[in-house]
Amino acid sequence: MKKLGFPFFFILPLAMFAVNPFEIHHTLVHYRSLRLEAEMAELINLLEGMPQEGYILALLCEALYEYATWAKITDNERLKLYEKAVSVGKKAAEMLPGSSYANCVAGIAIGKLVQYKGVLQSLFMLPDFDKYILRAIELDPTNYLALVAMGVRLRDAPWPFRDLKKAEEYFLKATEIEPAYLDGYYELALLYEEMSKTVKDDEQRKDHLLKAKELYKKILQLTPHPQWIEQGNEIKQKAFRKLEELSN
Repeated sequence: MKKLGFPFFFILPLAMFAVNPFEIHHTLVHYRSLRLEAEMAELINLLEGMPQEGYILALLCEALYEYATWAKITDNERLKLYEKAVSVGKKAAEMLPGSSYANCVAGIAIGKLVQYKGVLQSLFMLPDFDKYILRAIELDPTNYLALVAMGVRLRDAPWPFRDLKKAEEYFLKATEIEPAYLDGYYELALLYEEMSKTVKDDEQRKDHLLKAKELYKKILQLTPHPQWIEQGNEIKQKAFRKLEELSN
């Protein structure tokens, strides 16, 4: 990660947070929500220079894959960041086996890398993904990020590794637990679109598409979760385009 120069008034607060990982997490969530690229890069620099304890590594893992997902960087840089996030995340989960957060970020990092490289090329990574995400859910059944991640995995994996009905259960539970997280509704809507392609009965197909439309409409009516503002705005734009496609 390239070192970036910032005014003294900005670097000083980050240095003060170095002794308080929970304050760092609060800062990470703020940068993630607003997708503040330069600030997230500086936070990654800070975390990389701190003692490599379990919670610090978990924070670094999340910062790395978040930055890789939306920062304006090259494809090669993105791939390397996802790979580093996986490596760091696994270490964090090993050091904190009883932490839902550490297991969740490790699993999400693997999922991000699988999506980036392509599922068919990354099937060998699915067992590790399942291990970490299912462990995160076991430790905290209200971990909506882990629930959504598991739903995506069950929806997008090729047969025989997919299970659309089980994916629906995970998405529905996630939206029930955190109704302000727009990505839960969006991923569920994509699932219903996928389900519509797997049935021969015309009424069932129409029912699945109707459910997808209703979810896209719901997304447009909701205010993004304060911890996911820019992601939520992006999803609202995607939902609008999806609704137009299904209405034509």
